[in-house]
Amino acid sequence: MSSEWKTYQLAELTTFKYGKFLAKSQLSESGFPVFSGYGVVGYLPTYQFDASQLLIVCRGEGGTGDVKMSPPKCSITNLSIVLSPNEDVVLKKFLYWALKASDTHRLRTGSAQAQIVIGSLEKFGLVIPTDISEQNEIAGALDSLDDRITLLRETNATLEAIAQALFKSWFVDFDPVRAKMEGRAPAGMDEATAALFPDALEESELGWVPKGWRVGTLADVASLNAQSLSPRNPPPEINYIDLAGVKANVFDVPQCYSFADAPSRARRVLQEGDCIVGTVRPGNRSFGFIATAQNHLIGSTGFAVLSPKQHWMTAFTYLCATRDESIDRLASLADGGAYPAVRPDVVASTPCTLPPDEVMKVFDGAARPLLDAIGANSEQAQTLSTLRDTLLPRLISGQLRLPEALAEMPMEAA
Repeated sequence: MSSEWKTYQLAELTTFKYGKFLAKSQLSESGFPVFSGYGVVGYLPTYQFDASQLLIVCRGEGGTGDVKMSPPKCSITNLSIVLSPNEDVVLKKFLYWALKASDTHRLRTGSAQAQIVIGSLEKFGLVIPTDISEQNEIAGALDSLDDRITLLRETNATLEAIAQALFKSWFVDFDPVRAKMEGRAPAGMDEATAALFPDALEESELGWVPKGWRVGTLADVASLNAQSLSPRNPPPEINYIDLAGVKANVFDVPQCYSFADAPSRARRVLQEGDCIVGTVRPGNRSFGFIATAQNHLIGSTGFAVLSPKQHWMTAFTYLCATRDESIDRLASLADGGAYPAVRPDVVASTPCTLPPDEVMKVFDGAARPLLDAIGANSEQAQTLSTLRDTLLPRLISGQLRLPEALAEMPMEAA
């Protein structure tokens, strides 16, 4: 480490202030966002802070010690400590990355409800470069990786919305059928595809459905928990996905374990094309699509795993299982007090309108490429996340210089 890096206590770099207590009665649905450290919890007509602050979650389940950038023009609740950096000494964006690399979670105290207090932050030591331009360059390199990850995830959200909209149009609203009933050609559809849809609806237990289609459940198109890991002949290592590791089809990097060290819940074998849906607190939306399955990819027993019975049932299975109405149904049926859950068979019993095979095949041809693109983007985002997390402590500590770090970064992120 060169002489241009210096050790500071955090009190020398920033001032501290607790966020403000905000009663629910103060919140509205318009105005500036109120940021709790976990996300926007409401809005106020005025704001107390601007974009010059950082936040450290000072108490609350699971996130105590997390460091976050405050949104511009927002109010901050008392779940967070507000840090106002002295930018003559340290840039806000560099301090953000320095704190991310320094594991502020270890400052937590208390057993009943872990918390962080300002006093514990004041003496927290950081080693930073005294050259502001070097801080800016290091933070900029890390920001570029984060921006690329964010762009990939935003693209995926768009692709997911397109796929869900197509599913809703064909299999919930029955737009092609209604168009033919009105004497119109279905929009965005060639003649051969349009000919697969009837021109009339009939009553069923689910309401009006296309004539000749049948009412069923996801169990008609997918097998539930088809494969489980056997302790009799386990692989030497597994790549594990926990409930906390996936949310709304956004995956964390799977955790690699030897079988002996893996959590006891690591039992669901995951294959390409599978859909996983969290059964514990299903309203948390712990679901995802397995676009590619690396060797020995294993999910928690907290997932219901739906494996399509035919390859052309893949997109239908995933999009039906994870549409908002399906997840809301599971959330309403969950019970169990502290850990509300549903049985896996409740996921498999999700009702749906089943079209003829030819319609489902054409749909899979249109929607599956969207799901595969989401999977490819997710894999790239995971690679960039791993690279960022590897470079972060070495860059922030000065052990790795920026030119060396840039050589390790992919061209699109450098």
